[in-house]
Amino acid sequence: MSDTVISVQGLGKRYLLGETDSYRSLREALSNGLRRLTGRPSGSDDAVPRETLWALKDISFDLRHGEVVGIIGRNGAGKSTLLKIMSRIVHPTEGQIRISGRVASLLEVGTGFHHELTGRENVFLNGAILGMSRSETVAKFDEIVAFAEIERFIDTPVKRYSSGMYMRLAFAVAAHLDPEILVVDEVLAVGDIAFQKKCLGKLDMVARQGRTVLFVSHNMAAVSNLCSRCLLLVDGAMVADGPTDSVITDYCSRYASLRHQPVASRLDRKGDGRILLTDVWLEDSSGNRIPAGITGQDVALCLSYRSTSGQPVPQMAAGFALIAQMGEVITDVYSETAGYEWDLAPAEGVVRCLLPRLPLKGGTYSVNMLIRQRGEIADWVQDAFELRIEDGDFYNTGRLGSPVHGYVLFGQQWTVKG
Repeated sequence: MSDTVISVQGLGKRYLLGETDSYRSLREALSNGLRRLTGRPSGSDDAVPRETLWALKDISFDLRHGEVVGIIGRNGAGKSTLLKIMSRIVHPTEGQIRISGRVASLLEVGTGFHHELTGRENVFLNGAILGMSRSETVAKFDEIVAFAEIERFIDTPVKRYSSGMYMRLAFAVAAHLDPEILVVDEVLAVGDIAFQKKCLGKLDMVARQGRTVLFVSHNMAAVSNLCSRCLLLVDGAMVADGPTDSVITDYCSRYASLRHQPVASRLDRKGDGRILLTDVWLEDSSGNRIPAGITGQDVALCLSYRSTSGQPVPQMAAGFALIAQMGEVITDVYSETAGYEWDLAPAEGVVRCLLPRLPLKGGTYSVNMLIRQRGEIADWVQDAFELRIEDGDFYNTGRLGSPVHGYVLFGQQWTVKG
């Protein structure tokens, strides 16, 4: 008997950009159908050809019982679309998928929950959706509530829950109701660090119990620790399927070259386009461009921008995230957090962020850059810049920090008392 629990063959999903068919009223559907029968135009939407987008194209793979598989790729690669098809939330345009066993999905905060019902009622509702009997759900109920740490609020309607409470209960339900297949999207970022570690521990336990786990994350360290196999999606196509470490290496090297492309010519950007990033570079404390920073010395990360309207920019802010080689976010830096938001910035200009006594260890880092207006992202570019750091004498002792553990150095003051 085959131990294959999921078989995907030639799977594809196409979207019509701007499509609103699923939200039309019955009256609109009937009237448009009548217009088609009589040869009359059915309205401006039907008369205009729509652009199509293949979110997934020709995806094929098999998953065996007990496998823990990571799915990685940049934003827009098709990861979430694939999981939604596997969770039967959306239908594929072509191809087929066969699933043997109960699937519990945790795709985004609140999926499968009814806002008007209490936490207790939603636990039993999700158990019924998974095909579990009431007695099976009762047997797991106390364990679910204890894991979610919401005992006081279990009889409160979930519409009054914070996003963290929602997240904890949703994960607890998905992981404890004994599904044969557990599908988890990038949702752990909603919880705090302690709960993220708790969830990853639970996923590891579920995997060791012999259940199949599909795990989507941008945290390559978590994927590497949890998954023995990995799939890499690029622009809706599966370009790699194999051992996790080799696929992660492929993923990191595939996009490293993007950091050397001029940011002004990059097409894989996000945002409303009111402001565009045009260049990113590094300067020393005197304002000279430099190829690399030195640990312990002042450096400035600079970006130039322009307003596409040619007008000054009200309420502008900027930020960046530092990413390690395995995809870990070391830190994110936002001007608003430090109290810098410009009421009226020039239509074209340079934003300079000084980083005193750079506390990063030597190495190569990726920088994601963004610029905002009135709190909305105007332009955001992943891997916009490669930040190279050379080891320096951070502590003025002639000794360098350990190159093995971590990325950040702290100022220290030590004492001992008898």
